[in-house]
Amino acid sequence: MEPTMTRTIVVLPTYNEAENLPLIVPEILDQSPALEVLIVDDGSPDGTGKLADQLAEQFLLPTPRVHVLHRPLKQGLGAAYRAGLAAALDIGADQVIQMDADFSHPPDKLPVLLHEIETHDVVLGSRYVNGITVVNWPIERILLSWFGNLYARRATGLPISDMTGGFRCVRRQVLEKMGFERIRADGYAFQIEMNFRFAHIGARIKEIPFFFLDRERGESKLTWQIGFEALWIVWWLRLAHRLGRL
Repeated sequence: MEPTMTRTIVVLPTYNEAENLPLIVPEILDQSPALEVLIVDDGSPDGTGKLADQLAEQFLLPTPRVHVLHRPLKQGLGAAYRAGLAAALDIGADQVIQMDADFSHPPDKLPVLLHEIETHDVVLGSRYVNGITVVNWPIERILLSWFGNLYARRATGLPISDMTGGFRCVRRQVLEKMGFERIRADGYAFQIEMNFRFAHIGARIKEIPFFFLDRERGESKLTWQIGFEALWIVWWLRLAHRLGRL
């Protein structure tokens, strides 16, 4: 009897990613035969959802490797990830990878995530664990991000260099134990809360360096509201942890 291959599902939240999606999905699947992709589209008006369905048809045989979750409205990154993580577990994922659809998280780093997850519970792609590995950002944005991460580390007490990054691989058991469905934060704050909950349950966390390349196609989804939420979420997490209400 042949051993069962570990199912790894890459969750890709999308909103207006019609330029990137047909390029990144095949590149992800090329990295390993164990990889599948779940596209979570928030009703993109640029036709991203239709392209997602076409990709699902393209990679249907011999076994489906692309899955699509259509959501009617744009409800934020956190809501998209909560829905995507739940759907990935329902599909049968043994481990889940979170990454962006705009190539800022390089697909060729996926084999490294898969290797490291064999001996860890959570593997985080980090822009700051080995210096600053960010490409095509203006210096003011690099400084804002770096000091924002320093602030989040100091406020939470977590020894994670990249608290706001969204490139990670997580074991199924960790997702089931951490209660991701209770997370209400969005944007950077969602990533911070995920990391805080990983540490809260004692997950074995590993950071690996990667070069973050700013998007070349499509538009950024960053807003000032997302940044403001990240400022206060760290103190809410500390308080909730102390009160036993996390």
